[in-house]
Amino acid sequence: MSTDTVASRTREEKTNFEEQPSRKRINPMLWWFLGPAVLILIVMIIYPAGYSVVRSLFDDSGNFVGLDNYVRMFSMSSTKQAIQNNLIWVLAAPLITTTLGLILAVLMDKIRWKTAFRLIIFMPMAISMLAAGIIFRSIFQQNPNIGFANAAIVAVQQLVGDSTQYPGARPRDTEAFTQGADNAIESNQTFSAGDVAAVPLVGIRQDAIPDPEDQTQAMPADSVDGSITGTVWLDFARGGGGESGVIDDGEAGLGGMEVAIVDPAGGVVATTETNDDGTFGFEEIGGESFTVKLSAANFAEAPTGIDWLGPSLITPVMIVAFIWIWAGFAMVMIGAGLSAVDRSLMEAARVDGASEWQVFRHVTVPQLRPTITVVLVTLTINVLKIFDLVYVIPPGQSKEAGTVVAVEMWKQFGNYNYGMGSALAILLVIMVLPFMLWQVRNFRKGN
Repeated sequence: MSTDTVASRTREEKTNFEEQPSRKRINPMLWWFLGPAVLILIVMIIYPAGYSVVRSLFDDSGNFVGLDNYVRMFSMSSTKQAIQNNLIWVLAAPLITTTLGLILAVLMDKIRWKTAFRLIIFMPMAISMLAAGIIFRSIFQQNPNIGFANAAIVAVQQLVGDSTQYPGARPRDTEAFTQGADNAIESNQTFSAGDVAAVPLVGIRQDAIPDPEDQTQAMPADSVDGSITGTVWLDFARGGGGESGVIDDGEAGLGGMEVAIVDPAGGVVATTETNDDGTFGFEEIGGESFTVKLSAANFAEAPTGIDWLGPSLITPVMIVAFIWIWAGFAMVMIGAGLSAVDRSLMEAARVDGASEWQVFRHVTVPQLRPTITVVLVTLTINVLKIFDLVYVIPPGQSKEAGTVVAVEMWKQFGNYNYGMGSALAILLVIMVLPFMLWQVRNFRKGN
């Protein structure tokens, strides 16, 4: 047999072999393992997603309306507010949380008790979002007797300022005293050396009146040569009784109240504060006559802190709650990446004279960039579908101002408007999808 004949037969056999279909059989056991997973995927994800797309094309009565739900969705003020709030969440919460996690991870790497500190910072992750929302709603209550944040603010305000206020007070004798528009009270008559000014007040708000055990019995002031003296008191005794304009038993002196004497031109000559029994005195005033004035500061509202849960601050408060919960996650993830950083590069940079900030910026952060990206994208996805905190923390008057897309979707389903709810669900998927694809791409690249 010639060489050409052998070569031709070899090529023919090779061609026939390549044209034969593969006879490799799939192991039947593979279907036993894939079957349940595929079934769950279809029932729990593919079917609901497809049904949501179809249902979004119908109204709440089941009539086909096409894209009308989507058009109406973007014309609703609540949806616009929700999208705006979601944008604020995306721009603020993931970046701040990731940055804080990075700082904590680097600092924890340099302290002795890093395991204990990591445990403490990571502990909020063990608390459900619902419970965390209840905690933060309590912390930021406006009533300082309930909310810790305002209790601290009020304590500082009282420490650095005048803590004695009697809101709502007004003069008992309106002929002898006039209350101005700024609530300051001034006498209509003048007083000279040796005169005694009696200033009975009523109308003080109940919660501003000292408790009975803390009250001091009001005392009438004595006439003193060369001085103007007087008493400021609450002309009301518990249980009623007594004579109007006269200091009776059980009537409390109003201590700590700022009193001034004013010259005929309206200038303040001198100021003083009342004692616990309400008495006051101005010494060595000469022979002039003055009016007695209780400044408006005496009747200002007592400090009550900040309305954290009001419409203007509700979103920042919820973002703070999110950061408190997820900072531990960011710290642990970035800390794990930090453990894989090439320390020799950091030491080489220090030997070359780089500062710690330069080492952190030009050596540590570039090596942590893949981990930081994963954390940032994960937090962004969680932020876009945030629900629990936004549902629990805002009180009634702030729910509209703090709403997000997930909450609006839930509200529509709760009102049996399944078409609009499905449209909002599709909007939420569209918002989350780019970040999910980015995350999958990073995983495939091994980043």
